Amino acid sequence: MEKGFPKGFLWGAALEGGKGLSQQDVVNKEYSQKTGFADASIASDHYHHYKEDVALFKEMGFNCYRFSIGWSRIFPKGKGEPNPEGVKFYHDLINELKANGMEPVVTLYHYDLPMALVDEYDGWVNREVVKDFEHYARFVINEFKDDVKYWLTINEQSIIVQYWTQKCYIRPELQDNNQLRYQINHHMNLAHAIAVKLVHELVPGGMAGAALGYAPVYPLTSKPEDVMAAQNAHDLRNSYYLDVYFKGFYNKSAWIYLEENNLAPIMEPGDEELMKEGISDFLALNYYASECAKYCPETTQRRWSGFNQSGKKGEISGFETQPGFYQMCKNPELDTTDWDWAIDPTGLEYIFRDLYTRYNRPLMITENGLGAYDTLTEDGKVHDEYRIAYLRDHVKAMKKAIHYGAEVIGYMPWSALDLLSTSNGVKKRYGFIYVDRSDDDPKQCTRIRKDSFYWYQKVIGSNGEDLD
Repeated sequence: MEKGFPKGFLWGAALEGGKGLSQQDVVNKEYSQKTGFADASIASDHYHHYKEDVALFKEMGFNCYRFSIGWSRIFPKGKGEPNPEGVKFYHDLINELKANGMEPVVTLYHYDLPMALVDEYDGWVNREVVKDFEHYARFVINEFKDDVKYWLTINEQSIIVQYWTQKCYIRPELQDNNQLRYQINHHMNLAHAIAVKLVHELVPGGMAGAALGYAPVYPLTSKPEDVMAAQNAHDLRNSYYLDVYFKGFYNKSAWIYLEENNLAPIMEPGDEELMKEGISDFLALNYYASECAKYCPETTQRRWSGFNQSGKKGEISGFETQPGFYQMCKNPELDTTDWDWAIDPTGLEYIFRDLYTRYNRPLMITENGLGAYDTLTEDGKVHDEYRIAYLRDHVKAMKKAIHYGAEVIGYMPWSALDLLSTSNGVKKRYGFIYVDRSDDDPKQCTRIRKDSFYWYQKVIGSNGEDLD
């Protein structure tokens, strides 16, 4: 008989909470002006709807909830004295969650560096940011230590490397220097280690880990050169981050490739020692799709990951290419979403089993979901059976991984509410709860339960047994 989900398994969902004047506000404003997508000024307006939202989460049955604290809401200038109103908002939100039986799972950093620090010294490009992050993290962890056990340090470092000008504000004159992608990541690794140490120092029984955007990499064919390309892609796109979190040093083959191509970050004495002092307690995974790689000749031009802006299948702008190492490509064996993300529930079982074997640490899902066009019917319903089918297959895959020994402690799909996509605006929807707004009209942001709301309610109520 297949094992079920363990007692006390964390069922919830994820949401990005809190805004101030951050680099994401500036980047998103510029992007919205080019594309016509909504900007981040209102988004889903969780700030003014949080009590209503928490009541909906309780109705669904959540026993946990992942959200992000906005650095610029706590420290509007990035440092100095905290903003009492911002601190109060998060106390109020956490108190509301606890009163409704939900464990808060807090993300310290979710792309939203205060713009003041970008203006002062170029933000994550400059090592000075590590000191300011420590000041911010120490305050937040100490402030909420009595109510928060699970701390996520930095969201999706691997995605930030691939899409650095979408997730960070980078001055145009710096954008041709691709070494800075990995320099930013190195500064984030130092910040991550500091945050882990602070949780261990300040929070009794506290646990800390990163939330990594993660995809397994399959070879396009069984040709040895394609298999080797997939190994190379795994090393640079996955292990390069994971080995720091759990071993305290960079993956060797990835580091050698970066050094040979003048992309490796500059490290200072003591950096590796600090990373070894900040070993993660668990790993949070943001899993949406698997990837595919093939052999790449040395003569190929380097490029970074593209994306699909239109929401029409096949219009992805390109795939990452690392000359002589690997080239990412479409997997011909898998269907995709309208935004060209491969749909692969088996990949979820694969990463759980693979990562637990490699690192022997607890795992949780902090993002997993289907971005799709949803239709609000005339009678106020959203029939999203396609989302239910996607999530059902992924929950089954997670259950299988648990049966075969992986320690999985929580599932928080993306997302509780429809949110603003940083690349695709409002029309690409993920939530269990429909937020009635469009890219050009925020309306009242009325909340409407989708069919998937009631399906997930049954899943949680049965601890993952009733998936029909």
